[in-house]
Amino acid sequence: MTTRSSSETARVIPEATVARLPVYLRALTALAESGIRTCSSEDLAVAAGVNSAKLRKDLSYLGSYGTRGVGYDVDYLRYQIAREIGVTQDWPVVIVGIGNLGHALANYSGFRSRGFRVVALLDADPHVHDELVAGVAVRPFDDLEAIVAEHGVAIGVIATPAVAAQNVADRMVATGITSILNFAPAVLAVPDGVDVRKVDLSIELQILAYHEQRKAHDAGDPAAVPGVEEAAL
Repeated sequence: MTTRSSSETARVIPEATVARLPVYLRALTALAESGIRTCSSEDLAVAAGVNSAKLRKDLSYLGSYGTRGVGYDVDYLRYQIAREIGVTQDWPVVIVGIGNLGHALANYSGFRSRGFRVVALLDADPHVHDELVAGVAVRPFDDLEAIVAEHGVAIGVIATPAVAAQNVADRMVATGITSILNFAPAVLAVPDGVDVRKVDLSIELQILAYHEQRKAHDAGDPAAVPGVEEAAL
């Protein structure tokens, strides 16, 4: 195995590859927990649900970590990917909006195991203030600036209703937060230099509904295709 050269380190990684790196990390973690110490690109590709050529291309952006005829050292590659995506350090996170979704996110154990520490839960509703969720007290949204300054928060999570999301994003940006994970059903306007990742569960379900409809159509069910019944009348 070899380490990356300075030119490889400076190489820009495509966004599509960046999006797959956490998937490879999860697959490597599962392999490690199963006691597997080395794996081939084919084995890792199967575990990650991608084809091996794509996996090898993605990993080539990180450097040369495989050994011909042996494959990848699982723990070493796991560390290198974790380092590349920045989860070898502790990232303080603040969640705004402690409704049902906010509760679920606060109780998600996967945050801490993947390098993220929820330092504050914020909500504008005074009725939920001081409520303990996953051992963290809910605080007023107006405490955002003080919390960001105290903990050096760079990542914020929005789990509010759509009507409040833009205001929350504006406040986050004003405090210095530069990365936002948005669960609210709203499109956020943010300045350059601020990254937003949107998670919309209803859109994902609608995409699945589309695929189910196409399966039914391919199986010969005319009732599953919009307009077919109307055209037959």
